[in-house]
Amino acid sequence: MLKVIDLHASYGAITALRGVSLEVRQGELVALLGVNGAGKSTALKSISGVLRPIQGSIRLLDEEIANKKPEVILRKGISLVPEGREIFTGLTVEENLRLGAYTSYERTRYQNDLEEVFTLFPILKERFRQAGGLLSGGEQQQLAIARALMSHPKLLMLDEPSLGLSPTLVDQIFELIHSLRERGITILLVEQNAERALEIVDRVYLLKTGSLEFSGTPEELKSKLDIATVYFGGASDAEREVSL
Repeated sequence: MLKVIDLHASYGAITALRGVSLEVRQGELVALLGVNGAGKSTALKSISGVLRPIQGSIRLLDEEIANKKPEVILRKGISLVPEGREIFTGLTVEENLRLGAYTSYERTRYQNDLEEVFTLFPILKERFRQAGGLLSGGEQQQLAIARALMSHPKLLMLDEPSLGLSPTLVDQIFELIHSLRERGITILLVEQNAERALEIVDRVYLLKTGSLEFSGTPEELKSKLDIATVYFGGASDAEREVSL
């Protein structure tokens, strides 16, 4: 589905990604983990076209999409739910969803998609005419994901979907992500809550200061290093015996 090869990206003089390569296969749920500043969001922004990489290849279904405009990449099938949700708070839930469908809008299909969204997110049906800014944090996150799904993405990318939510809402978001995966949606997940992410993903990539430090299954990652140590420090790479 998605292949990223030797990706380099920067913000001015600051290098954010150094030769990152990763793959997401059809139907997989893949996590991209790492501490703050590791380059996770930069990778998603580069894939979605929000940030122009300085080197490397990004291929979707064997088509090169690196350096294409975000709207072109969206039409080709990659939809990003950004960190912080970024819904239009002054627009209603319905208007936000309609904007999500603009790349492939057709009235009958739109109505069918709404019914599908209401099945996944019943609260959005209740809030349909309300402004996005009046929703709770968890409801706004549901709206952001629902809006992304309205474009029928081949690949759904989620950037920190549980950030800032209460433990109960975090549970709901992870249940939702698992449900989406069960429906066959291909997902690339960036998530600070590493332990929860490892419970549901098929494979995981670990970034450290812009470079790939590990790739494999959750079980392989857990066997090689302690997640708490990775996120809070205290041991060297050699002590963790991570095979690069």
